Amino acid sequence: MNHFSKRLFGLFAVIANVFALVVLFHVTSWGRETGPAIKVETTPVNRDVKLGASFAPVVKKTAPSVVNIYSTQTIHFRTRPFRNPFSDDPFFRQFFGEQPGSNEGREFTRKAQSLGSGVIVSPDGYILTANHVVEGADEVKVAIADGKKEFTAKVVGADPPTDVAVLKIDAKDLPAITLGDSDQLEVGDIVLAIGNPFRVGQTVTMGIVSALGRNNFLPGGQIINQYEDFIQTDAAINPGNSGGALVDAEGRLVGINTAIIPNNNGGNQGIGFAVPINLARHSMERLISGGKVTRGFLGVGLQDVDANLAKSFNLPGQNGALVNDVSSNTPAKKAGIKSGDVIVEFNGKEVVDAHSLRMVVSECAPGTVVTIKLIRDGLARTITVALGERPVEGANNQNESDNTKPDDSKTDALDGVTVTDLSSQAREQMKVPDEIKGALVAEVDPDSNSFEAGLKQGDVIEEINRQPVNNASHAIRLCKQAKGDRILLKVWHQSDNFSGARYLSVDNTPKEPKQK
Repeated sequence: MNHFSKRLFGLFAVIANVFALVVLFHVTSWGRETGPAIKVETTPVNRDVKLGASFAPVVKKTAPSVVNIYSTQTIHFRTRPFRNPFSDDPFFRQFFGEQPGSNEGREFTRKAQSLGSGVIVSPDGYILTANHVVEGADEVKVAIADGKKEFTAKVVGADPPTDVAVLKIDAKDLPAITLGDSDQLEVGDIVLAIGNPFRVGQTVTMGIVSALGRNNFLPGGQIINQYEDFIQTDAAINPGNSGGALVDAEGRLVGINTAIIPNNNGGNQGIGFAVPINLARHSMERLISGGKVTRGFLGVGLQDVDANLAKSFNLPGQNGALVNDVSSNTPAKKAGIKSGDVIVEFNGKEVVDAHSLRMVVSECAPGTVVTIKLIRDGLARTITVALGERPVEGANNQNESDNTKPDDSKTDALDGVTVTDLSSQAREQMKVPDEIKGALVAEVDPDSNSFEAGLKQGDVIEEINRQPVNNASHAIRLCKQAKGDRILLKVWHQSDNFSGARYLSVDNTPKEPKQK
């Protein structure tokens, strides 16, 4: 073969390979649903640009993507039963008798309507909104911003733990918004909130990002969503704004408005919250592709590390998530994670606190193999874990029981604390799980070091200085043997918002008496 023939043959070979790749791509893609065309931009906002005189260009770009949502729900209720005021008197009963059905209320139904907002995320009609806007609705209507078109919407799926829902309307060439990257947001960035508050029509308000990563912000640590990582903003968000858009200064969707801390009249007082678009997008993509959201599962109880716990566990700082419990037959148990471990890194990403670890685990798909770096007994370890699938989200709260001081109680070496054995009767009364062992806290002096550390009546002391507690006498003995300025307790605790294990670091020095 001459030189020219070799070159010609090589050219044909290249063309044949390219053709084969194209055919292979089409064969592997044929029959596979590609999903909606959603535009995403991940570049940070340009913070060097000086503020202009108007945000009108941004509003013109984004406002057509925000829609009004009207949901209708049928509510069944029963009226209060009517009781004849004379029926209790034997004298009058002989005249009126027992009226048949008088003690049964009549059943009625009524239609309840709610108002919210949503954001068009694809030209073919996918809409992102807040779950609480459409939850339980019999019918959902979507009105395009121009007010001339109204559609009946199908609820594709909902994810209550993040308060995200996805709707679909039968339409084409809709003005879809561009999604931004909420991880690029910084406190101080300008944002606009767009929605339909108080039924006055589409409204735009401006503010800044006031804080990031907000969770448990309500009084008493009340939780709105199970996965809270809210963007906080002072852009006015009022009733009807829920499900609407929070956009950056370049008009990209960075959040879905979801909640406020209201004033006495139920309106905005400058503290509003939005679900970050990265979190909402994660849920949305899974709802569109599979109809539900599955999350990674580790199987541990977690708590934050404070200065006292960092000292007790010989940690270099307060970053990390402290493992206070490991459930049986879980990925964590199988991988060898133990109570008392402090997880400081997850798949190469630093773990700041317990909340940040819960979020990154939840964003992983079940079956994902991850690398975890932890500190155990002051030494760093690296382990590999295959995540499971998180069980269906449910309330794990238990009501507090009435704790009384038993007659056979004994006072242990923790000044101001009274403990007793965890008998079967006490276990049943306090609703303590069978696998929990230790000493039941019957009383805690409010003026004691233990109370200041967070020990409560009804807690079960499981460990003292990493030593398992068998009963009340054993707890007292371990406390008397404890050395150093602090005692490390592992307790099982239950309250309105929490049920599980946690660690407490208690000051072991005598408490100065209060001056009277």
